[in-house]
Amino acid sequence: MRQTTMNRIVLAATLLAATCLPAAAQYSAPPNTGNSFKDTSSLKPPAGAKVAIIKFEDLECPACAHAYPIVHAAADRYKIPVVRHDFPLKMHIWSMDAAITARYLQDKVSPATADEFRGAVFAAQNSIASKDDLAAFTRRYFQSHKLNQPFVIDPAGLFAAEVNADYTLGERIGISQTPTIWVVSPKTWVQVTDMSQLYATIDNLQAEVAASTPGKAAANSKMRRPTTLQK
Repeated sequence: MRQTTMNRIVLAATLLAATCLPAAAQYSAPPNTGNSFKDTSSLKPPAGAKVAIIKFEDLECPACAHAYPIVHAAADRYKIPVVRHDFPLKMHIWSMDAAITARYLQDKVSPATADEFRGAVFAAQNSIASKDDLAAFTRRYFQSHKLNQPFVIDPAGLFAAEVNADYTLGERIGISQTPTIWVVSPKTWVQVTDMSQLYATIDNLQAEVAASTPGKAAANSKMRRPTTLQK
């Protein structure tokens, strides 16, 4: 009986992870291609950035927990921004509540604190099995960071509206799983479904941007021009 129960738990965890993972084959797609996206007009870097990472994530998704440190390590290495959007899957029990708390911290404390909270949730994901578990985790997080936790995080529904706006944007783009991650430039976007290809994808787009910059393109052309030997 114990073995049967364990097998069911393993099967459930496998199915959950598979639901979060992209349905497409694991690869770094060619530019401007992806999982049948509908409206990609928003896939642009923020003002002042030439290359950025855009991601839609679910705090209860195991694949998102795996991708989180990889994405942020790449952003730190290349000094490029990460544009994060919430996409709490409706099948998940507590991801919406966690996203609302993260939005509270982002707006009321600081974006850095919110990012730290998200990372902490991902790290503790395996120990959070219910809304009660999340509530206990959140209390400990606020206490350990010496933050005053309000009795009701979102009394007016403002933070839920922010999360829902992200979800609506994701639906307009046409995403259906988490994480969905792109590396973007002003003219190009590339979906990354194999995290081992993230760095190479950033390298490629940065090279494309550099090549399309008139001054740099001319300099590169001169560097590549063969030298004529004088007789």
